[in-house]
Amino acid sequence: MNPANYLVLSALLFTIGAVGVLLRRNAIVVFMCVELMLNAANLTLVTFSRINGTLDGQIIAFFVMVVAAAEVVIGLAVILTIFRTRRSASVDDVNLLKY
Repeated sequence: MNPANYLVLSALLFTIGAVGVLLRRNAIVVFMCVELMLNAANLTLVTFSRINGTLDGQIIAFFVMVVAAAEVVIGLAVILTIFRTRRSASVDDVNLLKY
């Protein structure tokens, strides 16, 4: 496979994620789109690492996955708290939690 194919796939995944973040109002869908964008960035890092013949991109992608896992834990807890409070997972309801 040509590395350009991986980069095109990565750009497509990132675009789908960005459109989802900008257009959707459900917090869980927005959260999944952010994860899709992170995975697209990981694919790009690994592709360039493979092109250059080093492991630097793969190591950085591993750290991005670790941070994404921590983000999932905290993000789902926040979404669950908002859902319990407002009975909705809409992004528009987040500003209602202010004092």
